Amino acid sequence: MQDYFDRLTNRLLEQNDHLSHSDARTWVELLWEDFETTYAKSGREYKGKEVTEGLLIQWIDNHGSRLHEVLLEKPKYKELFERKKFLH
Repeated sequence: MQDYFDRLTNRLLEQNDHLSHSDARTWVELLWEDFETTYAKSGREYKGKEVTEGLLIQWIDNHGSRLHEVLLEKPKYKELFERKKFLH
Protein backbone atom coordinates (compact mmCIF):
# COMPACT_ATOMS: atom_id res chain seq x y z
CA MET A 1 0.00 0.00 0.00
CA GLN A 2 2.85 2.33 0.82
CA ASP A 3 4.00 2.33 -2.82
CA TYR A 4 0.53 3.23 -4.08
CA PHE A 5 0.19 6.08 -1.60
CA ASP A 6 3.69 7.38 -2.36
CA ARG A 7 3.07 7.44 -6.12
CA LEU A 8 -0.30 9.13 -5.76
CA THR A 9 1.01 11.66 -3.24
CA ASN A 10 3.84 12.64 -5.56
CA ARG A 11 1.43 12.93 -8.47
CA LEU A 12 -0.85 15.19 -6.45
CA LEU A 13 2.08 17.36 -5.39
CA GLU A 14 3.01 17.78 -9.06
CA GLN A 15 -0.52 19.06 -9.72
CA ASN A 16 -0.98 21.27 -6.67
CA ASP A 17 1.66 23.49 -5.11
CA HIS A 18 -0.78 24.70 -2.42
CA LEU A 19 -0.52 21.41 -0.52
CA SER A 20 2.19 20.26 1.85
CA HIS A 21 3.45 16.70 1.50
CA SER A 22 1.52 15.76 4.63
CA ASP A 23 -1.72 17.29 3.32
CA ALA A 24 -1.30 15.63 -0.08
CA ARG A 25 -0.76 12.27 1.61
CA THR A 26 -3.85 12.81 3.75
CA TRP A 27 -5.92 13.60 0.64
CA VAL A 28 -4.69 10.44 -1.07
CA GLU A 29 -5.56 8.29 1.92
CA LEU A 30 -8.99 9.92 2.31
CA LEU A 31 -9.86 9.54 -1.36
CA TRP A 32 -8.64 5.94 -1.39
CA GLU A 33 -10.70 5.04 1.66
CA ASP A 34 -13.79 6.88 0.43
CA PHE A 35 -13.67 5.16 -2.94
CA GLU A 36 -13.17 1.67 -1.53
CA THR A 37 -15.90 2.17 1.08
CA THR A 38 -18.38 3.49 -1.46
CA TYR A 39 -17.51 0.70 -3.91
CA ALA A 40 -18.03 -1.96 -1.23
CA LYS A 41 -21.33 -0.45 -0.08
CA SER A 42 -22.63 -0.58 -3.63
CA GLY A 43 -22.19 -4.36 -3.59
CA ARG A 44 -19.67 -4.44 -6.42
CA GLU A 45 -16.90 -6.98 -6.57
CA TYR A 46 -13.52 -5.62 -5.48
CA LYS A 47 -11.28 -5.18 -8.52
CA GLY A 48 -8.01 -4.62 -6.70
CA LYS A 49 -5.63 -1.88 -5.77
CA GLU A 50 -4.65 -1.20 -9.37
CA VAL A 51 -8.22 -0.19 -10.22
CA THR A 52 -8.40 2.10 -7.19
CA GLU A 53 -5.04 3.63 -8.10
CA GLY A 54 -6.20 4.18 -11.68
CA LEU A 55 -9.32 5.98 -10.55
CA LEU A 56 -7.39 8.18 -8.12
CA ILE A 57 -4.94 9.05 -10.91
CA GLN A 58 -7.91 10.26 -12.98
CA TRP A 59 -9.26 12.28 -10.06
CA ILE A 60 -5.85 13.82 -9.36
CA ASP A 61 -5.28 14.66 -13.02
CA ASN A 62 -8.74 16.22 -13.33
CA HIS A 63 -9.13 17.91 -9.95
CA GLY A 64 -5.78 17.83 -8.15
CA SER A 65 -4.87 21.42 -8.89
CA ARG A 66 -8.00 22.60 -7.07
CA LEU A 67 -8.23 19.98 -4.34
CA HIS A 68 -7.19 22.44 -1.62
CA GLU A 69 -10.33 24.45 -2.42
CA VAL A 70 -12.55 21.58 -1.28
CA LEU A 71 -11.73 22.48 2.32
CA LEU A 72 -13.70 25.67 1.85
CA GLU A 73 -16.78 23.78 0.66
CA LYS A 74 -16.81 20.53 2.64
CA PRO A 75 -16.94 20.86 6.43
CA LYS A 76 -16.24 17.12 6.87
CA TYR A 77 -12.82 17.43 5.23
CA LYS A 78 -12.05 20.77 6.83
CA GLU A 79 -12.58 19.26 10.27
CA LEU A 80 -10.32 16.29 9.48
CA PHE A 81 -7.48 18.53 8.36
CA GLU A 82 -7.87 20.86 11.35
CA ARG A 83 -7.84 17.89 13.71
CA LYS A 84 -4.76 16.45 11.97
CA LYS A 85 -2.85 19.71 12.44
CA PHE A 86 -3.81 19.75 16.12
CA LEU A 87 -2.42 16.24 16.58
CA HIS A 88 0.93 17.03 14.94
